[in-house]
Amino acid sequence: MKKIQVISLFPEMFDGVFRTSMMWKAQKEGAVEFRCHNLRDYGIGPRQQVDDTPYGGGDGMLLKPEPLFAAVEAAKEYDPTAKVVLMTPRGARWKQATAQAWSESEVGYIFICGRYEGYDERIVSLVNEQVSVGDYVLTGGELPAMTIIDSIVRLLPGVLGGEASAEIESFSDGETLEFPQYTKPAEFRGMKVPDVLLSGHHAQIQKWRQEHSLKADS
Repeated sequence: MKKIQVISLFPEMFDGVFRTSMMWKAQKEGAVEFRCHNLRDYGIGPRQQVDDTPYGGGDGMLLKPEPLFAAVEAAKEYDPTAKVVLMTPRGARWKQATAQAWSESEVGYIFICGRYEGYDERIVSLVNEQVSVGDYVLTGGELPAMTIIDSIVRLLPGVLGGEASAEIESFSDGETLEFPQYTKPAEFRGMKVPDVLLSGHHAQIQKWRQEHSLKADS
């Protein structure tokens, strides 16, 4: 069973995601177990402080190291061999090949979701992987973490319901996007399904699909 944990100031954001569709199915099938840690629970003092102003001045607040270290240590108690993943724009760009590799790995993952203007740099000493979902900035790391977790969990054995489903998807070969697909009716508002897909000729259908798969960088 894959163990996936999340450290966030807003763990409730994950409730709907983890209780819906394939995420829910994956848990029911015993393929994955989720656990969310509220960073506020590890805050300092009666106000459970988790952030402070940056040394050297500047706008905004930074997440303090003490709560983050404590939260990661608590997550490690549950899964000692788990890799710690930091969601950050400066991380490695997430790719389908990475999702596949992580789904096949036997280790679990602990996702740190940043907030505010950033985090104390010393937390990087805890981190095994820094990951980005693109060259843009979001309010926090929760949405990127959801994206990455979804891309991993759907590839776990038995979750999609068939090995071929994952094999034909976009980027499954690292180069191409999935070919166009159609379903009934054969004609809708003047738009027709390509004749070759109705022919029953599997070799021609396969050729058509290969010809109509787009290069990922096109």
